[in-house]
Amino acid sequence: MKHKVRLTVIDKKLYPELQHQYCAVPDSGACPCYNVGDVFEFYRDEERDDFWHCGLNTLVHTDADPETVAGGPKLPFCSELWDAISRYIYTGLQGGSIMKGWMDRENEMIACCSDGTRPVIFKIERIDYE
Repeated sequence: MKHKVRLTVIDKKLYPELQHQYCAVPDSGACPCYNVGDVFEFYRDEERDDFWHCGLNTLVHTDADPETVAGGPKLPFCSELWDAISRYIYTGLQGGSIMKGWMDRENEMIACCSDGTRPVIFKIERIDYE
């Protein structure tokens, strides 16, 4: 059995009142790295090691310009997001339970980056295949 991990951007939030109160650039806006509907797939096998490359070139679907999406052909994943979700990606790639007992399915997790003024929310799925 092999395992891959799919990430899907399911939502983006923006808290302009927090940006105005705390950020050096008070009108920085929503996250420019990801878009709702972006889909990424991670493999870690004898041919590819997307985990080691921090998600570079894992983008499989976007409605935006792929060259502007983190995880596309030019940009690795955002460091704030990578820090927040890399453990779930690694666990899934090894065939482990991502969040047993918390989510309805142990192979799924809903997580977000740690940017508190403009978080991006992801669905993380371990997909088993032959």
